[in-house]
Amino acid sequence: MKNKQFAVIGLGQFGEAIAKSLSKKGAEVLAIDSNQDKVDYISSDVAYAVALDATDKKALIMQNIQDFDAVVIAIGEEFEQLLLCAVNLIELKTKRIIARAKGDANKLILQKLGIKEIFQPEFEVGALVAERLIHPSIISYLELPDGFSIAELKPPKSILGRTLEDIRLRDKYRINLITIKRDFEELKGEEVMTESHLTGVPQSTTIIEEQDNMLVFGRDVDIEKFIEINN
Repeated sequence: MKNKQFAVIGLGQFGEAIAKSLSKKGAEVLAIDSNQDKVDYISSDVAYAVALDATDKKALIMQNIQDFDAVVIAIGEEFEQLLLCAVNLIELKTKRIIARAKGDANKLILQKLGIKEIFQPEFEVGALVAERLIHPSIISYLELPDGFSIAELKPPKSILGRTLEDIRLRDKYRINLITIKRDFEELKGEEVMTESHLTGVPQSTTIIEEQDNMLVFGRDVDIEKFIEINN
């Protein structure tokens, strides 16, 4: 992330979270919003924070917006403003544009403009909540095209203490284990802390333990089948 430059336009809940996360990862972040209070609030967490109207092309040019590695349009409430901002960025030949869409109609319009990277946080959160309600063992969930997904889940009790070779995830359930997130106790000063770490690429001899979280990839129906059969 070092030396990467990103601009985030729109400092609502999602825009603020994106800007702060990028900054924590070492990126140089320009945070933009028309609301001075929001700009002031985030100013200590990012490299630059500016109050301006993102529908004003001259204002964007003054920030050299076209030179950034990517620009995230996280404007949530006013879709017309988002569109005008997107058109400005396209006309300025911005290298990479990532835009927020609220609903399929908004997504379709953005796609017609030529924006290929579109995120729908409400839809993504809704899908995760629904999945966790149906399958409480699922911790996080990333929906992919064509009926595939990546899921982080607590291992069913029936496979604890068994090796991957014995469980036969790929042959029996048609899902792949990407990696394991395991809890480790670490001494920090005088206090024992529990932290999670990835264990790397699993081997056939890897044993599934109670403190593990499994990151698996496969078709939704196959992941659901694995959970239902072993719970």
